[in-house]
Amino acid sequence: PPSPLPCRNLAAGDLEAAKAAQPHSAQPSASCGGQTKHRPVRMGNLTTSCLVALQHFSESIQEYLANLDKAPDPTVRKDTFSNEIFSAYEVLFNSWLQHREAKLRLAVVEAMGPMSHLMPSEKLEEQLPKLIPGILALYKKHAEAFYISKSLCQILEASVNIGSRSLDVQLDALLGTLHPQVGVPWGWGVGLGSPWSGVPLCPAACSFPDRVLAFLLPKLERQQREDTLWDARLLLLFAASQMEIKKPFILSSMKLPLQDSNDKVKRAVVQVISAMAHHGYLEQPGGEAMMEYLVRQCALPSEAVRVPRGAGARADLCLPPPSHDSVQSISVNTLFLLSTTVDRMNNVLWPYLLEFVTPIQFTNALTPLCKSLMYLAMKKQEEGENANLIRYDLNGNLPSPYALTTRLLVVSSQPYAGDCRGAAALRLLHVLQYSVHPALEQLWSKRVPALVEHIEEKCLCQKEWEEKLLLVRVSTLAAVSDNTWICHFVTEMCRQLNCYNGFPLEKNFLYKCIGTTLGACVSKDLVQKQLQELLETARYHEEAEREGLASCFGICAINHLEETLAKLEDFVRSDVFKKSVGLFSIFKDRSDNEVEKIKSTLILCYGFVAVHAPKELVLSRIEADILKNIFQYFNTKVLGIKVETKDLTLKLCLIRSICMISQAIHNGGKCGDFVFSRKAELVAQMVEFIKAEPLDAMRTPVRQRAMVTCTYLVYPSSGGSRGRAPPRSLAPRPCLGLVILYGDTLSALKDLLKSLLQRNLTPHGLQDMFAVGHLGPWIKSNKEQERQRAVEISAALLDFYLAKLNVSTVVPFYNLGVLIALFSPRCSDSLASVRQHAVDCVYCLLYIQLCYEGFARDHMDEMVEGLKALKKGLEEPDFTVLFHTCHNIAMVVGKRVPPDQLMSLLLAMFEGLADPDKNCSRAATVMINSLLKERGSVLQEKVSCARPRGRTQPWRGSPGPGLGARCPYHPLLRLAFALELLLKSRSLPISLSPTWDCSSLHDSPFGQIQSSPDPIDLLAREDIISLIKVYMPCGTCATLLKLTNKKKSLFIIHLCLSVLKSNWSDKAYLP
Repeated sequence: PPSPLPCRNLAAGDLEAAKAAQPHSAQPSASCGGQTKHRPVRMGNLTTSCLVALQHFSESIQEYLANLDKAPDPTVRKDTFSNEIFSAYEVLFNSWLQHREAKLRLAVVEAMGPMSHLMPSEKLEEQLPKLIPGILALYKKHAEAFYISKSLCQILEASVNIGSRSLDVQLDALLGTLHPQVGVPWGWGVGLGSPWSGVPLCPAACSFPDRVLAFLLPKLERQQREDTLWDARLLLLFAASQMEIKKPFILSSMKLPLQDSNDKVKRAVVQVISAMAHHGYLEQPGGEAMMEYLVRQCALPSEAVRVPRGAGARADLCLPPPSHDSVQSISVNTLFLLSTTVDRMNNVLWPYLLEFVTPIQFTNALTPLCKSLMYLAMKKQEEGENANLIRYDLNGNLPSPYALTTRLLVVSSQPYAGDCRGAAALRLLHVLQYSVHPALEQLWSKRVPALVEHIEEKCLCQKEWEEKLLLVRVSTLAAVSDNTWICHFVTEMCRQLNCYNGFPLEKNFLYKCIGTTLGACVSKDLVQKQLQELLETARYHEEAEREGLASCFGICAINHLEETLAKLEDFVRSDVFKKSVGLFSIFKDRSDNEVEKIKSTLILCYGFVAVHAPKELVLSRIEADILKNIFQYFNTKVLGIKVETKDLTLKLCLIRSICMISQAIHNGGKCGDFVFSRKAELVAQMVEFIKAEPLDAMRTPVRQRAMVTCTYLVYPSSGGSRGRAPPRSLAPRPCLGLVILYGDTLSALKDLLKSLLQRNLTPHGLQDMFAVGHLGPWIKSNKEQERQRAVEISAALLDFYLAKLNVSTVVPFYNLGVLIALFSPRCSDSLASVRQHAVDCVYCLLYIQLCYEGFARDHMDEMVEGLKALKKGLEEPDFTVLFHTCHNIAMVVGKRVPPDQLMSLLLAMFEGLADPDKNCSRAATVMINSLLKERGSVLQEKVSCARPRGRTQPWRGSPGPGLGARCPYHPLLRLAFALELLLKSRSLPISLSPTWDCSSLHDSPFGQIQSSPDPIDLLAREDIISLIKVYMPCGTCATLLKLTNKKKSLFIIHLCLSVLKSNWSDKAYLP
């Protein structure tokens, strides 16, 4: 309720004070001949206060009078203060409004608006011919016209209330001045379409609707029609009753604006449509065109542009104001508001909006469409119209239940595209379940909400999501169990195929849906007819199309294997295939390319059929039909000579098809009984593809996919591979970059080697994998990238071996020492990644040894686990840190390697001294020294046990000096000589002179060789290598003398003599 009215006398006194606020107001002056002279008005606090007081006083009186029934003094009338207000008006209009100070003029105008409602009617009528032009003239003086328009609107309202006749004369001037003001933005932040931008026209329209429309509507046919649209919107809102009879005329005048492509005009049209919806315009004939325009704006492409921001700012997507996206967002919001808040629009929008669901051009509008339709359908169901939710008898243009279901399921295959339209489509499908088919109500009530929940949780990958949708499709077909309904369904899906030519992912999924539905179809004639149609209309040059068509045939073969294989063979012999072959015979290259793409698709179809069809049926057809036809399409013969194809697509499809056939054989229930006689031929074909690839580049995925196929071909039977994860899929990946391709290829190689290793999970199989002809040379390669790949693969293989190892009896791991010696020197490799993987290899080898010793697989050894902590030290490139870490690794190895493996470990470690990487050879030196210090006593015992005692005659049968080939102890004795030498010396001499003898040995640490200006003196490590390579393999002193370096030869001879003198009493073996 309004507050009590102030004392009337006090109010009158305030008005008098306002008139006298300026002492220099109109006063007679003698110098002016008795005329009134307007002296400058000083802008001060008192002046501003008076104007604000007048404005708020007038507004308070109006509010008081509007609620007079609740006022404490009901005797107050409008004319109570009319004389005082008019007196103040005269001062403001005649004096202050003409002041040169812009702020003062705006304050005056702002006060005059509410004052006009309190002026005497006859005085206001008298002043209008001067007042309205005076206000209109201010538009040219002020850039910010907000207060002027607001005040003018109030003045016009007051004049309309008194029934003024002056507006008729002023109307043309009003329209001409106010219309351009609609498109002028105000600097303080009020934008287009603000409440006061075109409101002054509304009072005029209430009195003269025909003249206002005659002024505005013709302007809609001109290019600059944005201002007119904003004016029209305001007229629809504020002069609704006067415009009621003009609805058809206004709707017909909107044809040209609907065709305007300007974004500003589009935004204005959307606002006009919103105003029309609130006042019943869209219920008239022609309203459908307005709704279609609104939906088209919702379907505009969203152009999200990432705008650079400063530090600490939000990194979200910013949308440029004048873009399509702003029009789209306004349209989306408008459509949703009309659907949920304007009750009179329910019958207009439902079921009319269903017509926009199936056309492909409205794909971007599906999310708001589905949301609006779902809300409208739920309101209809609340009103009890569930059974007659969609009246096809009254709406002939509505899409059929088959079309709606197909469309909504297909778009839901990409759940997060288009503002998450997958969830919106499924929710609408859930609401329409009874309209699709009454038998689906119970099934979809459980399954569809679960699908929506998966989308919201984002817990499924794309492949898993599509499998979920296809399972719902299978359950739907089983629940309906009506062959006629299913036939209509599959016909509708095939009809929609061509609509998705610009949407490869959705079209691929639609192919899968067609295959699923054909599989449930009882009519074999319809199945063959639809398969033939698919083969004839497919776009073979598109990868997604080939993939989808092959998926369709594979899924269909689950229930119709014979029909599918027969249709593939018939198509090759049909005229359609022959026409495709000869269609571009004039242009040979194009014809060949077209034929290759068709052959590629057919080959791929056979692969999908093999992997999807029941294994008990397809295994007998693999070699007799499938492989025969595949190679018939792949091999091209000219004059009886096989010509290698150069088409990459054909080659990749062949590789993938063979891979899927191998999968089918591997996963078959009768895999153990099936004999795949062409396996060797297929492996040879894959190897041929790999060899044909360039060694210095990786441009295509042929190498990677061929290795995956070989993995399946050499894969053990299902009984021997339980628990083993299958190799990766060969499904094409979009935008395959070189980095991704390299990673996939390396992973494929790992899988292939794991499959080979799994065939023989024994120490022998492990030895074969790291033998000289396989990974061994690559681990010691001079090229860093080769070592990196080899050691990384080795770590993966050893980890796989450890995971799959199942020791039932304690057996010796006879090659542990050799394998540790192969990887441990790599712990100081020049590449940090190689060092890390080398530690992983040693870690796995030691745990494998523990398993063979009888420990459980989950046993945790404290010392072996300590190797993981040592990996951190290998990250540093400092050699001191690296060698210290290598020493610690050698200490762990020395404590965990069994005694019977020490000899083979040291022998293999000696070979590491010749490693091309100097860091690794030095690491071998450090590790040998550490092993000798850690396990020297054990080695000494073995040397003592190996020495024959009391023997005075040489062994017979030796053809010459030295250890003969028939010596029963010579392998162990050769090792004993070297170990005895190393145990005694613990280092080798630095200075190599011809007169050197045993007394020159000293106790410097093994491998720590001081620098010397003479390069010949830096031969200590090389001398050990020569000793191992020449002396231990039964070499004679004559062989030693053949060495090119004289000093080295003399040095090794002295070493040999020293050992022989200390261990043998029989000198017959000396030269």
